Amino acid sequence: MSMLARFAPAALAAAALFSSAGLWAADVSTAGLSATGNKPANPSVGTHAPADSRQTAARVDQSLAAELSGGAATSPGAGAAAKSAKQAAPRTDDETFLRRVSLDLVGDSPSPEEITAFALDASSDKRAKAVERLLADRRFGENWARYWRDVIMYRRTDERAQIVSPTLVEYLTKQFNRNTPWSEIARAFITAKGDVREAGETALIMAQMGQAPEIAAETARIFMGMQIQCAQCHDHPTDRWKRKQFHELAAFFPRIAIRPVPTADKRSFEVVSRDGPPLLRQGPGKDRPNRAPEHYMPDLKDPSAKGTRMQPVLFVTGQKLDEGKSDAARREALAEWLSAKKNPWFAKAFVNRIWAEMVGEGFYEPVDDLGPDRACSAPKTLDILATAFATREYDVKWLYRTIATTEAYQRESRSRREPGEAGPFSANCPQPLRADQLYNALTSALGIQEPNILPSRGGNANPMALLRGPRGEFNRTFGFDPSERRDEVASSIPQALVMMNSPVVNRALNARNAQSVLGQVLAQTKDDEAVATELYLRCLAREPKPQELKTCLTHVRESGNRAAAFEDILWALVNSTEFLHRK
Repeated sequence: MSMLARFAPAALAAAALFSSAGLWAADVSTAGLSATGNKPANPSVGTHAPADSRQTAARVDQSLAAELSGGAATSPGAGAAAKSAKQAAPRTDDETFLRRVSLDLVGDSPSPEEITAFALDASSDKRAKAVERLLADRRFGENWARYWRDVIMYRRTDERAQIVSPTLVEYLTKQFNRNTPWSEIARAFITAKGDVREAGETALIMAQMGQAPEIAAETARIFMGMQIQCAQCHDHPTDRWKRKQFHELAAFFPRIAIRPVPTADKRSFEVVSRDGPPLLRQGPGKDRPNRAPEHYMPDLKDPSAKGTRMQPVLFVTGQKLDEGKSDAARREALAEWLSAKKNPWFAKAFVNRIWAEMVGEGFYEPVDDLGPDRACSAPKTLDILATAFATREYDVKWLYRTIATTEAYQRESRSRREPGEAGPFSANCPQPLRADQLYNALTSALGIQEPNILPSRGGNANPMALLRGPRGEFNRTFGFDPSERRDEVASSIPQALVMMNSPVVNRALNARNAQSVLGQVLAQTKDDEAVATELYLRCLAREPKPQELKTCLTHVRESGNRAAAFEDILWALVNSTEFLHRK
């Protein structure tokens, strides 16, 4: 607060008033979403009915209750877990559930009209209908495309890789909205070729600039949740994986190359296969190949030596590929083996990530550090969910629907537990909004129109324009690696400055701007209580509590300037902890 005071003294006065009403507390109520009950435009793979998700969700809740009450000896903290199971948080109120599921599935807050419609819906299945509507929303694919963009691009090795980001989002948006099985998406990333500005599936390879060891490490991390890169120079210090196994995985990728695209109208790169003989260097060392068509494990005792030629082997299953195969044959084999049901870690890695995003805590944490030597908080429950996901051919929307149906997801939120405290999943955990979610919530609450500048496939629009625009500014300032634990994501002074000084936000907060939401609401509504309620609905997806409403009206009355007072109120709302988080 004192830091903010130096930058926004006028707004601080309003913020101080609101602190007593709970807007700056970590555990204030949230809400959000509609229940129009439309059928999904793109049915799930296999056309599994919602009843299937309800049945699996019930099994998940039953298994969790058993494991966390001491039924699973392998679960860490069994005593605390047993106590936690008896003291599980109750089901959250409709308002909180609605905002939570809206932000989780489509990355945006609901409109006041949607909130009202949901509140008036007396049907017992309105939560399930809301989930179906959101899964059919175009924004579902876009929200999760941006999530996976961050998973892939935050570990990039070269800034030039950013050129693929817009096309990656476009590609994944289509795949998720079509409900393409996760196995097909993974295979597309592993076997990708082509111009990175036209083929978004090249992002994984482009992010690592075609380097075999880096691609191998990211493939294992993203698609199996395993940190095998720790075995690159020595046997893994805390897992069973050996140095040889890492380099056997890298042997699937040595024939990939990143090549500049020589055109006059755009700057780009393409992913190509290099199956021919190695090119010789020019100048000193010209007798050495520029890049070998095979992968060699370096000799630690003699780094100048050629090393040991490695045969492609998938370390988790032991499946081997004959030596000398083409680039396409290697990557296609790996993609098939990695995504097969024979490899349980493929399903577990995806389920663990999505569960962690929606419930607030993963079965394994961090979400990209799984393995047979890692502690799982509820292994039997994870097996149930991962096995069902694989049995349903990696049906992505089925998984989201199932998790959203569980009691574990629908519980009230509590502050994230510390190691050794009450057991996991006794409550949902608050999450700081990802940068894109925050920007969406701001544009919805303040009525900001965002231009659609995403280039179509094959288009020549400059992808860097997305990075320099308002959304790009929020991504640079508020962005974080989604693989990090959420309690390790810290707020910063630059974030506070963006919220206070961004021209986009300031224009929208200006009550004298007739085009702003606030200006329009004040012009159309003379009842101050109605104005305050409208702002709460837009920002927090709920009506103000009695004390909050009293604080608002007192501030308006004492300020002597209705427009300026409501500017303060709106500023305080969008800067509150409740707005910046989802519960």
